[in-house]
Amino acid sequence: MERRKFLRNVAGVAAASSIVPLTVSCKSFDGVAKEINKGNGNEEQWYQLGTGKKVPNPDRKEIVNYDVVVVGAGVAGISAAVAAARNGAKTVLINDRPVLGGNASSEIRVTLNGVNRLETGKAERETGIVEEIMLENRLYNPQESYPVWDHIVYDYVVREPNLTVMLNTQAIDAEMDGAKIISARCWQLTTETEFTVKGDVFIDCSGDGLMAAKAGALYRTGREGKEEFNETYAPDKPDGWQMGASILLQGKDYGRPMPYTPPTFVKKYDGDNAHHERKINNFLDGYWWVELGSDHDIIDVQEDNRHDLMGYLHGVWDYIKNSGKFPESENYALEWVGSLPGRRESRRFIGDHILSETDLTEHKHFDDAIGFGGWSLDEHNPGGILDIKERPSFFHQKFKTVYQVPFSSLYSKNIENLMFAGRNASLTHIALSSTRIQGTCALMGQATGTAATICVNKGITPREVKNKHIKQLQEMLMRDDVYIPKVVANDPKDLAKKASAIFGSSTKSGNAKNVINGISRDIDGEINHWMSDGLPATFQMEWNNPVKLSKVEIKCDTNLHKNITMRKQPLSEFLKKSFITTVPPELLKVLDLEVRVNGSWVKVGSKDRNIVRLIKFDFDQVKTTAIRIKMKETYGKDSVKLFEVRAYEA
Repeated sequence: MERRKFLRNVAGVAAASSIVPLTVSCKSFDGVAKEINKGNGNEEQWYQLGTGKKVPNPDRKEIVNYDVVVVGAGVAGISAAVAAARNGAKTVLINDRPVLGGNASSEIRVTLNGVNRLETGKAERETGIVEEIMLENRLYNPQESYPVWDHIVYDYVVREPNLTVMLNTQAIDAEMDGAKIISARCWQLTTETEFTVKGDVFIDCSGDGLMAAKAGALYRTGREGKEEFNETYAPDKPDGWQMGASILLQGKDYGRPMPYTPPTFVKKYDGDNAHHERKINNFLDGYWWVELGSDHDIIDVQEDNRHDLMGYLHGVWDYIKNSGKFPESENYALEWVGSLPGRRESRRFIGDHILSETDLTEHKHFDDAIGFGGWSLDEHNPGGILDIKERPSFFHQKFKTVYQVPFSSLYSKNIENLMFAGRNASLTHIALSSTRIQGTCALMGQATGTAATICVNKGITPREVKNKHIKQLQEMLMRDDVYIPKVVANDPKDLAKKASAIFGSSTKSGNAKNVINGISRDIDGEINHWMSDGLPATFQMEWNNPVKLSKVEIKCDTNLHKNITMRKQPLSEFLKKSFITTVPPELLKVLDLEVRVNGSWVKVGSKDRNIVRLIKFDFDQVKTTAIRIKMKETYGKDSVKLFEVRAYEA
């Protein structure tokens, strides 16, 4: 009998037998053997030594209420939950693992990539919440430790006052009222507690999307054929293939010979006959092409694939250590071995728009754009490591500039109050080959979390946000430092746009008025900054008539054309050109904010160790005719760039 059928039969027997109350023989507290009926769980079977009492076995159930419920705490889910909480919604973030970060966590260790390298050779890094986390990691984790990264992410999330985090908790079902989710039924492993989590808006960022599927949300799996969306790189006919999960390793040079004996579950790797792109050029970073997918139900075979992937991982390491072809590996040993594969693809839920290959390659303009992507069309080999003679990935096409991601691909077509962000969004298989990258997923997450607050405040659905309030959503996102290609910020409440004079103490490049042009980065060869000629420097805004101010927001420079993601190995000379391994030296570190009141300058804010691109000053409302930003120090550059300055009454 096949292993999977055997397991199903065993499960069936267990399920059938559980209908009849079980009777077992055991010793009582006085040592006398007794028959205890364990059928209904209400007997006083628990002897609490602290109280000296016999009590029923605990049956822990709780009902909790939130405005926004986010399921899955990968980078998409984190961004969704933080965005919702910051915009005033009472939010819960539910994660089935003990750490946050999903594929980027220490359990899996996938590099948190985004638009790392366009065809131009430059990055176009994602800003907003995902960049804030990565900047903190550069400051507080210079050793690039993945377990420390876990705690930096955890600290970033739990300090949000409107946000509750539930770890080791899986959303396993949904209670419905027609086409609306009322609550998610969740099981918390560590406390043996069943939670009923009620909410107004639900965002499934879990990747596999079990809760969304249980709610009845429409979804698809597999590869579309060429004809359905006119996709060049799709197969001629649709099939069930889904890109696989990978498992990683990390090696370490111990400075002495380190022999290796593989475990019994090893699966031999025939590296001599593998495609040349299955490169073994270092022993530090792991091999993403140790990958297994499925042509049917990839979730159903996950545990089988996990076991096999662990065997293939050790097979690759055995080939490195014991084939004799890599004598330079003599002093290397495994320092860390993954046990939880990182998934690329399973369910893709259906929204009002299914984002396709041509939407990306033709740079389609969407009126409801909420972010961008730009990773190449990177479709992995359908056979994974079972087809080692084939190249591991098909980089079908690179992009010269970024493309838009629409909001209509981030909410359910048939469930009224459900959104999704990440790899389970409304995408074709080929579009997913680019948008699955975690930086892009983070922008989707921030958009859904922000949209959820509009839904809560107005009592509307995500579809109504798209149809009636998309400009509000876009303005909120851009204010919170999300770049939306070809969309210019124009917040009517921003008093900076009404300034009568804008100037700096010196100018090396750009124009001072660029800070109110609504584009907060240099992109596609266009300059959208003002840059000082040296430090210290000042930047000033004047109004002909006094204005009331209580908030000033500044977007400074973090060199978005280079990567700051954490790496597991020393950078090659090639990568050193495109990576920053410290806090970006361009980032503004020390600055003061002053306002002019009755002809005198008054300091209303100061930053001594700024670590964000979007710098916010909140102060008691004042009536003023000018603001002055005094910039004293960066993290290494002798000049400073500003991309945007905003000013608000409240």
